[in-house]
Amino acid sequence: ALQRIANHLKKIKHFVVMTDGPSPNGELSPLTSYEELIGSRPTAYPWPDLDERDAAAMCYTSGTTGKPKGVVYSHRSSVLHSFGVAIGGGVGLQESDSILPIVPMFHANAWGLPYAATMLGAKQVFADRFLDPVGLTELIREEGVTFSAGVPTVWVPLLQHLDKTGTNLEGFRMFVGGSALSAGLYDGLTRHGIDTNQGWGMTETSPVAATATIKSQLKDQDPKALRLKQGMPLAGVELRLANVETGEPVPWDGKSVGEIQVRGPWITASYYRGVDADRFTADGWLRTGDVANVDREGYVAIVDRTKDLVKSGGEWISSVELELAIMGHPKVFEATVIGVPHPKWQERPVAYVVLKPEFKGAVSQEEIIEYLEPLVAKWWLPDEVRFIDEIPKTSVGKFDKKVIREQAQKAPVNVRPSE
Repeated sequence: ALQRIANHLKKIKHFVVMTDGPSPNGELSPLTSYEELIGSRPTAYPWPDLDERDAAAMCYTSGTTGKPKGVVYSHRSSVLHSFGVAIGGGVGLQESDSILPIVPMFHANAWGLPYAATMLGAKQVFADRFLDPVGLTELIREEGVTFSAGVPTVWVPLLQHLDKTGTNLEGFRMFVGGSALSAGLYDGLTRHGIDTNQGWGMTETSPVAATATIKSQLKDQDPKALRLKQGMPLAGVELRLANVETGEPVPWDGKSVGEIQVRGPWITASYYRGVDADRFTADGWLRTGDVANVDREGYVAIVDRTKDLVKSGGEWISSVELELAIMGHPKVFEATVIGVPHPKWQERPVAYVVLKPEFKGAVSQEEIIEYLEPLVAKWWLPDEVRFIDEIPKTSVGKFDKKVIREQAQKAPVNVRPSE
C-alpha cells in the first residue's frame, strides 16, 4: 500500500522497514531495515539533563463521549505510575514475568506496561497487529507469557477459541481494562485456568488508578464478586465520590452512587492547551465522568459514565449494568445500551445486540427481555432490542456510543404500547 503513494510523499527522506534481516527489494527508496539502521549506531551516549517534570509523552482520550483531548505525561509521573503498577497492591509484576501487552502505545502508553516491565527487567513480548486468537494462543505458549493485558473485545474471541479447542492456559495471568469485565467472560477465562483480574483507569490517570486486588481478610470470599469490581485505588491515588447533580460528598457504603473524582502524582491536572478546564475542581480533583459506588473495604464498582446514564422518569438506569446482564445470555456475543428520547419518561434504554455466529437470526427480542426480567428492575427493561452484525468501536476497542446514537436518530425507537 505504501509503495502506491510513495512518489507523492515528497518530504520523506528515508523509509525504514521493521524486519530482522537486510532491506527487502521494493519500490521504496531510499530504504533500510530497522536492524541495519540501529546496527551502525553507538550503544552508549551521554544521558541528557532532563527535568523530571518535563513532558515525556502525550496521548489523546478515546473520545467515546466527546472530542478527544490531549493528556501530557511527565517523566516523573511515568516513573511513579510504573512503581504503582508493578507493586503487589497494583497489577503485581516481577522480573521473572514474560509480559504481553495487547494494547497499543497510543492507548495511554500501553497502560504503562512497557515502562514497568523495563524498570523491572522483565521480558516483553509484542503481538502482530492482527490479533487472531489462534496466533495469540500460540504466541502465549511459545514465549512462555505469564501476564497479559487488554480490552474485553480482544479476550472474547480468545475465549471462543479456547472453548472450541479445549485449550488450557493454567497459570496465565490476565488483566482486563478499558471496559467492564463481564461475569460470562470471567467465568469462561477462569474455566481455562486463567487468573483473570481487572482494573480501572483512564488516559487522564496514566492510566491505571485501581485494581481488583483481593485483601488478605477477604481471601475466604468468592473471588468472582471482588474481581468483577474495578478494585481499590492504587497507593498514591486519592479517590472520592461526589453527587452527580449537587457535587456533595457521597458515602462509601456500597450502595450510594456518585461521580468518581481522583487526584494523585500520576493524575493529570489539566488537558493539553487548557481545554475543558471545568473537568477539574477548584481544589484540584479530576472529574472522571465515571459513576460508581464504593464499599466499606474500598472496592470501586463502576455503574456508568455520566453521559451514558439513562434518566427515565426521574431515576437513573445504568447502561453498563444492562450491558453486562445482556452479555450474560449464552447466545449473545456482545451488547451495548443507549438512552433515547421518550415522550413520557424523558429517556428509555434501547439495546443493540450482536449474537454469536451460530445463533444469528435465531433469537428474538422477547427472549432477551425474558432473560433480563429476573435480573433487573422492570422499569430497567429495554424498550427495544435491536440485533446488529457489529457494534462500532473506537481505535482502542471500546464501544463507540456516539456512532450508535447517530444511528438511533435515523431509526426511531418503537415505544412500548404499555408505556
